[in-house]
Amino acid sequence: MDKKNCTAVFVKSMRKKVGLTQIQLSERAGVGLRFIREMEQGKQTLQMDKVNQVLFLFGHKLGPIKMNSGGNNE
Repeated sequence: MDKKNCTAVFVKSMRKKVGLTQIQLSERAGVGLRFIREMEQGKQTLQMDKVNQVLFLFGHKLGPIKMNSGGNNE
């Protein structure tokens, strides 16, 4: 992962904050362990519905983010 993936960092830190293992998080979110691992590693191609299943446990969800005029979101 070249750049820090905000979602990956958020999920991993929240999981640790609430004291869940990757296995426990996958079970509670209803997704596979492999999905959680790939998500925390910042895999660029993940199903948004599954990402939202995980984020929902932490009171968040994915949504559109307006990009600046240069087309770069940084």
